[in-house]
Amino acid sequence: MLFADVAAPDSLKSRLIDMVTNKRVAHALLFSGEEEGAQLPLAFAFAQYLFCQNRSQKDSCGVCPGCLKIKKLAHPDLHLVFPIALSKDVRRSDQMLEDFREAFLGFPYLGLNDWFNSIDAENKQPVIGKDESNEIIRKLNYTSYEGRGKIMVIWMPAKMNHEAANKLL
Repeated sequence: MLFADVAAPDSLKSRLIDMVTNKRVAHALLFSGEEEGAQLPLAFAFAQYLFCQNRSQKDSCGVCPGCLKIKKLAHPDLHLVFPIALSKDVRRSDQMLEDFREAFLGFPYLGLNDWFNSIDAENKQPVIGKDESNEIIRKLNYTSYEGRGKIMVIWMPAKMNHEAANKLL
């Protein structure tokens, strides 16, 4: 996703680009705002900008291999965590990744209700469980696959249960 495609203030996009230009990207960033806002598309646009091999001073190129992989949410160094409906068969968001990709690519300004309606979660509560914390730690300990670092996007971190949050702390 290009910065130009995200409905976010230009000043915010410029600050993110300046972080990369000045080589002062923090190890963690929090994108907050209204549900169904531009936070998630902006996070992916920033990830694409970071992994872009031909970025300009205003945006990523959108055509290099890194951009194309991020555009499909399929880059090997991009890891996603999002709320799921826990069941005996589904314990981590990796197990729902294809469904999440399809929902996000269909509507980038995805809200939690949109996400849960798309997976027919019935009356279950959205949660990021304790098994997810172990997986986050494990993935972040890997070496980056393409050598430019790793990015972990945790969508809706407020849905993390206490056990999961404590494990990450």
